[in-house]
Amino acid sequence: MCSSGGSNKTLLVPSDNTFLLQPLVFQGPCNSPSVQVQLEGKIVAPLNKAAWSDLKTCQWVSFNEIIGLTVLGSGTINGRGSSFWEANMPASKRPTQLHFHGCNNLEINGITSYNSPKNHISIHDCRQVKITQIKLIAPGDSPNTDGIDISTSTDVEIYDTIVGTGDDCVALNNGSININITRMKCGPGHGISVGSLGRDGEESIVENVQVTNCTFNATNNGARIKTWLNGKGYARNIVFKDITLTETKNPIIINQHYVDKGYTHLEESSAVAISNVTFTNIHGTSRQDEIIKIDCSEVTSCKDIVLDRIDITTVDGNKPIVECSNAYGNSTDAYDGCLKTQ
Repeated sequence: MCSSGGSNKTLLVPSDNTFLLQPLVFQGPCNSPSVQVQLEGKIVAPLNKAAWSDLKTCQWVSFNEIIGLTVLGSGTINGRGSSFWEANMPASKRPTQLHFHGCNNLEINGITSYNSPKNHISIHDCRQVKITQIKLIAPGDSPNTDGIDISTSTDVEIYDTIVGTGDDCVALNNGSININITRMKCGPGHGISVGSLGRDGEESIVENVQVTNCTFNATNNGARIKTWLNGKGYARNIVFKDITLTETKNPIIINQHYVDKGYTHLEESSAVAISNVTFTNIHGTSRQDEIIKIDCSEVTSCKDIVLDRIDITTVDGNKPIVECSNAYGNSTDAYDGCLKTQ
């Protein structure tokens, strides 16, 4: 399909059929101006991890360097990831469901992904990406089953999607620039996260992010930015706007002291610089009393933070708690005094 030139090419997975698929790589570049994968039937992974032919690549279905790729349809892809979760395999040894690398002018539309062993979709080193009307589903306690992970990619639009998994609905990692997420129904899961950034001293850059008109239902986090101690780089020009929360555990959180399993506390010598972040028109309910926690680095602090029209009540009726540390900016309506003025 990829080697022949001429008109646009289509690979059809027909409806009313189920196909068992071992790890597969679609390798570009392609000679045709565009390639379409039309998924109408069902694709399933091997029954359990012992039946996989190759786990070394850590990817189930990969698309590499295919320009003008469209993956669309009403079909489903099921990673049958429970055997990986139950074995407590490290995330680094579990496969991603759908991996896209170097696929510029990419569109993903309509498909449903179930039970990925790790993250459902990975977007890496891609330009001009549109993701719409998809569903990404896994149990709320399934580990590291992120919905969409983005890295080293620009001009990504995600809209009218449903994501309910055991980890971030979307994770924006190093190199995520010009990202627009709108009308996403997120939950269960860990919310929409910028980061984590700066792990092991890495220089990370994330900028120009818009998250608008999204809902978070019973998620562990809502709008979150997380960075490691001693990272470098910056996260800036980020907006969370028109967000509805239903029993979200940590509605608004910036954590510049993020530590994952296996890491001990380190002395802070540097940090990813966070600036120009706006949280506006965010309303709903929180499962815990602390509704806002902005915990910034003593080295760089957070600058130009805006809290505007925040209306979050607690499920138990207690007075909401707001905590800010090393954070500068402006608050309106409520929570005056949490942010320092510069």
